[in-house]
Amino acid sequence: MSENLSVVRSRLNRPLTYAEKILYSHLDDPHGQDIERGKSYLKLRPDRVACQDATAQMAILQFMSANMASVATPTTVHCDHLIEAQIGGEKDLARAQDINKEVYDFLSSSCAKYNIGFWRPGSGIIHQIVLENYAFPGGLMIGTDSHTPNAGGLGMCAIGVGGADAVDVMANLPWELKAPKILGVRLTGELSGWTAPKDIILKVAGILTVKGGTGAIIEYHGPGVKSLSSTGMGTISNMGAEIGATTSLFPFNERMYDYLAATKRKSIGDFARKYAAELHEDEGAQYDELIELNLSELEPHINGPFTPDLATPISKFKEAVSANKWPEELKVGLIGSCTNSSYEDMSRAASIARDALDHGVKAKSMFTVTPGSEQIRATIARDGQLRTLEEFGGMVLANACGPCIGQWDRRDVKKGEANSILSSYNRNFTGRNDANPATHSFVTSPDLVVALTLAGTLNFNPLTDTLKDKNGNEFKLSAPTGDGLPANGYDPGQDTYQAPPEDRASISVAVSPESDRLQILAGFQAWDGKDATDIPILIKTKGKTTTDHISMAGPWLKYRGHLDNISNNMLIGAINAANGEANKVKNFATGEVGAVPATARDYKKKGIQWVVVGDWNYGEGSSREHAALEPRHLGGIAIITRSFARIHETNLKKQGMLPLTFADPADYDKINPDDKVDVMCTQLAVGKPLTLRVHPKDGKMWEATLQHTFNESQIAWYKDGSALNTMARHAEAQAESGANA
Repeated sequence: MSENLSVVRSRLNRPLTYAEKILYSHLDDPHGQDIERGKSYLKLRPDRVACQDATAQMAILQFMSANMASVATPTTVHCDHLIEAQIGGEKDLARAQDINKEVYDFLSSSCAKYNIGFWRPGSGIIHQIVLENYAFPGGLMIGTDSHTPNAGGLGMCAIGVGGADAVDVMANLPWELKAPKILGVRLTGELSGWTAPKDIILKVAGILTVKGGTGAIIEYHGPGVKSLSSTGMGTISNMGAEIGATTSLFPFNERMYDYLAATKRKSIGDFARKYAAELHEDEGAQYDELIELNLSELEPHINGPFTPDLATPISKFKEAVSANKWPEELKVGLIGSCTNSSYEDMSRAASIARDALDHGVKAKSMFTVTPGSEQIRATIARDGQLRTLEEFGGMVLANACGPCIGQWDRRDVKKGEANSILSSYNRNFTGRNDANPATHSFVTSPDLVVALTLAGTLNFNPLTDTLKDKNGNEFKLSAPTGDGLPANGYDPGQDTYQAPPEDRASISVAVSPESDRLQILAGFQAWDGKDATDIPILIKTKGKTTTDHISMAGPWLKYRGHLDNISNNMLIGAINAANGEANKVKNFATGEVGAVPATARDYKKKGIQWVVVGDWNYGEGSSREHAALEPRHLGGIAIITRSFARIHETNLKKQGMLPLTFADPADYDKINPDDKVDVMCTQLAVGKPLTLRVHPKDGKMWEATLQHTFNESQIAWYKDGSALNTMARHAEAQAESGANA
């Protein structure tokens, strides 16, 4: 890293922020890479990949088709997303293991086969496991989950990505990222009393809003950082995802060293101390924007409902509840999650619960506790915090995401019934936690969750208000206290980790041919070397066509590992320009009007290739690789639009599709949904346009010029049938040359 950085320093000749140091020290080509913040596309070599179980399925299935014996970059898979909270940790876990057995068996066997670390169900939440085991100062990691930035609490640049990006890195391709802007948050002062690290990000979210961090890395620095625990910094970094930030991170300091030592990684801490000069910003480093925050003046906050950036200080919250007519009764308080389930969080929460119990009172609202990992659960069970929280009225849920991501079988209110819940989670969009659009979900620190759960109402400020003890006497809660790290070290609890075995050659990957949730991917066919002539337009989409329109989530997520089944949602949300309706297109061969996927399947059965014509910014939104896989699987060859969202355009290229744009955007209006077209694929060359010949049903043929952004290596993807086919071809060539040698 230092060698790469010295090359970049000599080229840029200016002070660097800490985030820049990490990114530029991981460049694939530090000598030749164009580097301009907010403009250049960086090609990077991450140190690690982490996948959660929902996204890992398709990522591994795609990796398998590259015919590589092992992942090229250290990778782990974590089973945390498929466990539904219902009646309590042990029973919920057993139920999930039964329902998802084939998915877990597939992940377990494929991880063993391809040299991937596997964390079984019950291990804990991906981001907490990464912090405890894998994160390190100065590292670059990608993870297939938006809260991957949690590892910023250990000074790591950890970025949430789609599965297709993870596959690239697993298969030894460099990873592309638009050079982010760097937004600085300078912290001064010190937290005290009821104010917690969570309040820093709640305040910053209020300042920047849900879009304020888009395209930027948030870099915290300044003297105030020293008063924060490593896990507290993790909380702040984690929730940076709610303001659209690429990631968030903190410079290396002694609190990180203490956490590394406590989690049996003292040698990494010693190494970080040796290179400490590079593990923070340079003096005079320039930020694209700078926010200053005095922690001594910061108040506890509650954010929401329905959005994580509606920030209200606790002193004004009662007033806001009344003014907005939010339901005053607090139905449920929920603590834990990947954002807030550290030893410090649980100790502070337990200190408030103990104070209440000593006064003879318990939680008035329903109360749940989600330990972030088996290590946290075992340690707080040993040290007594868990017993205190249970005595207080808490139901302990499985070490998993649970209600934070909607895995909550909630039964205390009817759907549509207005009610309020309060959690220490990160996201609180409408319906996210319990699928009830009338639930007013608020986020805050675990401290305030416990205090308000005790009161049973949103109209309680523990800093100023009193409660009644069991004898009717008034008392005021003491401010929370708790150790950042356990005095007796962490208890690892049950061993839930499966390391890859030494002999991996004999392992076969478990996928049943009858499964409706998993399907081995066959490599896509290579290009036949010809132009595509006389082919139909499957659909001409009108207006917004996001990745959600192309491949919906919700109930379809259970088919994430089965390309053929999930392809039944292809483009069902897109609006057809021919009739203004969704999922109704005319089959040119039969004249019948039917669903988009069914029509595509009929064409495929008859050996007919097809194209899609789209509007502006086609494929914006979440970088869901299924939105690129499905059109390829169902026989499409090109998506022709006015413009593309960049990530979707790249995803299409990776799957062997042609993402093409009209040189004259007005040609979109001229083309009719029932026209036939010729795509002159043989003209594909770097920097050269392609011709589209359009054959109207009634009228004269005309030509449109199409632009593309393919480079040489991406043209190889197209010719081979996909990027993974190219990887497989290289792997085979290397194996052959090795055998010949």
